Amino acid sequence: MQQKDQSMADDQQTTAFYAAEAARYAARGTPPNTRHIERFASMLAPNASVLELGCGSGRDSAALLGKGLDLTPSDGSPELAAEAQKRLGRPVQVLRFADLAAENAYDGVYANACLLHVPRAELPAILRGIHRALRADGVFYSSFKEGTQEGRDRFGRLYNYPSPDWLAAAFANAGFPSPEIEQVMGSGYDLEPTPWLHVYARKGAAGSTPA
Repeated sequence: MQQKDQSMADDQQTTAFYAAEAARYAARGTPPNTRHIERFASMLAPNASVLELGCGSGRDSAALLGKGLDLTPSDGSPELAAEAQKRLGRPVQVLRFADLAAENAYDGVYANACLLHVPRAELPAILRGIHRALRADGVFYSSFKEGTQEGRDRFGRLYNYPSPDWLAAAFANAGFPSPEIEQVMGSGYDLEPTPWLHVYARKGAAGSTPA
């Protein structure tokens, strides 16, 4: 895997991929992340307020809405946000992870297969921002492609490729002391066998701020 060459904030290879491939990416017939959506929803009260980061095509958004959640879908790519908006028939925010400024605003944050594009050096700050955005006892789900060091896939997209231990430490340092990390084999847009890490975390009831 090629090492990263610039920050995600300026990572033109990753952003250009999603700009160019938005329509094709959204048109894939892949099913929603059903098992993890079911579990995430079960950890929340009915009509809980949820922010979805990196909603992509809106595939999971529709399933989350079907669970009766008060969902705010968002994506950092304007092109993908537009595709999701067409699918959902409702507004989709254009929101980059680093621009999340909400505080104690959501009961849950859902981030399937999106934070995996954040460079390792920047991920702690993004996780702290998500921690701030959650209300006390808020639920946070995210997923990552497992690995040992940052790199790019064959499409040029940047990935942080964390190990379970590295990821657990990053979550703990951001204020999520006991993340549950599930290791599962799967795939992705590249259709290659991929080890995935699915993370469930909860903000402490006291809402303590990480150091």
